[in-house]
Amino acid sequence: MTDMEKIKEQFDFDLKKEIQELKELTLISVKRALTMDDAVLLTGLSKNWLYRLVRERKIPFYKSSCGKFTYFDRDELNGWLLAKRFKTVSEIETEAATRTVARIKN
Repeated sequence: MTDMEKIKEQFDFDLKKEIQELKELTLISVKRALTMDDAVLLTGLSKNWLYRLVRERKIPFYKSSCGKFTYFDRDELNGWLLAKRFKTVSEIETEAATRTVARIKN
């Protein structure tokens, strides 16, 4: 196999892999109940870390009726990901200025 054939083969492999990932991400956007693998793709967290969060009950999850499979509600998972918002410096400065003006008026 020539170098050019090897490059083409690697390119084809990478392209197929990216197409598959795009398909999975597209499906995730319309599914409500996500599997563990879906949750890995959505959150970017490792499967081991997600299992740990489930075991420690630090993330909202569901179990199948037989208790074997773990599922996540897409909206709840997104809510969990965005639960701890930090204010920007600008927001803090505006809040401080508003409080200062309020104190001066009192």
